[in-house]
Amino acid sequence: MPITVDIDVMLARRKMSVGELAERVGITPANLAVLKNGRAKAVRFATLAALCEALDCQPGDLLRWEPGGDGPAEG
Repeated sequence: MPITVDIDVMLARRKMSVGELAERVGITPANLAVLKNGRAKAVRFATLAALCEALDCQPGDLLRWEPGGDGPAEG
């Protein structure tokens, strides 16, 4: 998919663990890992907003489009 998830970059910048972020956002560490590793098919805007609030960032800091990915995004 041509969308890259950069949650790990923001976690490193904020010196925060996956477990701490999951707790702050209110999702399981397993579900956060699915999103973080780019295996999620979708993300709710409420979850994206909670991630941005917890990491003090913008959605564009977490998601980016890379041309030439492995096909069109589903949706």
